[in-house]
Amino acid sequence: MSNYDNQNIFAKILRGDIPCEKIYEDEYVLSFKDVNPQAPSHILIIPKGAYTDINDFIENASNEEIIGFNRAIPVVAHQLGISETSGGKGYRLISNAGSEAHQTVAHFHIHLLAGRNLGPMLVSIK
Repeated sequence: MSNYDNQNIFAKILRGDIPCEKIYEDEYVLSFKDVNPQAPSHILIIPKGAYTDINDFIENASNEEIIGFNRAIPVVAHQLGISETSGGKGYRLISNAGSEAHQTVAHFHIHLLAGRNLGPMLVSIK
């Protein structure tokens, strides 16, 4: 796991050093409410393994971790009632990788956002 800092905030949350408002947990993932929500529903989904970003995760995680992580996403959305199959209107997933993408915590994570019209993904530049 290249350049992983085990003192980052998500590593501390995983160890129980910092509390979180848990939404879902299994052997592969922990999901919890973002402390600075950008939408009515703003959940972070993180793998329990020490991976810095999506690249590190895909290159170094086991197949079981990768599958378990991806399977947890719709479980969380359904549990929150935001997936269309659970009566919601859908959700957006965002993951940043690297400095130009503004990744602020070097532990792979996905933001799950929902609860209002989130608008277009990016503003077009011409």
